[in-house]
Amino acid sequence: MSTFDWGPGTVTAVSVVCGALCGFGVVAIGYGAVRRAVREEQSGVAGRLAARVPADWTARRCVGAVIVGVSVAALTGWPVAAVLAVVGVLTLPGLLGPDRAAAGRTERMEALAAWTEMLRDTLSAAAGLEQAVLATADIAPAALESELRELAGAVRSGRSLPSALRGFAAEVDDPLADVVVAALVMAAEQQGGQLAPLLGELAESVREQVAMRQRIDAGRASVRTGVRVTVVVTLGMAVGMVVFNRPFLDPFNTTVGQAVLAVVGGLFAASFTYLSVIGRIEEPIRLFDPAVAGSDSVPGGMP
Repeated sequence: MSTFDWGPGTVTAVSVVCGALCGFGVVAIGYGAVRRAVREEQSGVAGRLAARVPADWTARRCVGAVIVGVSVAALTGWPVAAVLAVVGVLTLPGLLGPDRAAAGRTERMEALAAWTEMLRDTLSAAAGLEQAVLATADIAPAALESELRELAGAVRSGRSLPSALRGFAAEVDDPLADVVVAALVMAAEQQGGQLAPLLGELAESVREQVAMRQRIDAGRASVRTGVRVTVVVTLGMAVGMVVFNRPFLDPFNTTVGQAVLAVVGGLFAASFTYLSVIGRIEEPIRLFDPAVAGSDSVPGGMP
């Protein structure tokens, strides 16, 4: 079995090469993450692939991943370990940390239910739909404050209410908001007379969705805790052996050892990806297409 000749010069050279390769790759990823808003407007395969880069891969995290990868390469002399360290720094915080995206979505759903109830109560006081939208936008729930202010501003600037509501749906970017906005658009265009009771039922439905998501999040919390414990124990054991019992890891200095390390790292990555996939909630189909928000069409392509 062949082994690497790990002299001081070799370790330094390998560390520099690994750091440069990881740096170029991660800097490219970081640049793409920063320019995500521009990329989403691009067409073609490259634009679609770039749009899939997670939004939480900020420039700061990418730089930190490069630093960690170079440090691991210098400490161990293992190119595969350096690559795994970079991948871990980029992906593990989102998997093991608090699910801020789900919490934010739940908060926005609660705000949507509150705003729908405010609209219902205002309409019950014999106010017109446009006046009700303007009145409730001034006392909007915090999670939807900016979107409702833009909605009110669009209406006050002379934009038609249906068009402004479609723009609001595009800004909120939520399937449940599409349902509420669809009811409002139909009422604004066809002068629906039973809108207040419908809004009450929609608000109740949204709150049921919020309660269901909260139950799901509570069930996922124990799974995420178990994954955190597994990752911390595994990483702690690996770091401890590298620092305190390095001869035990000498087999990884070989070509076969690096291949085995790559396989083990790949298995960990596959298991974490699977945990992320099974914990993802499938969203319903959007009623409004954000690409045509603000047009005079209604959901379903109706004129």
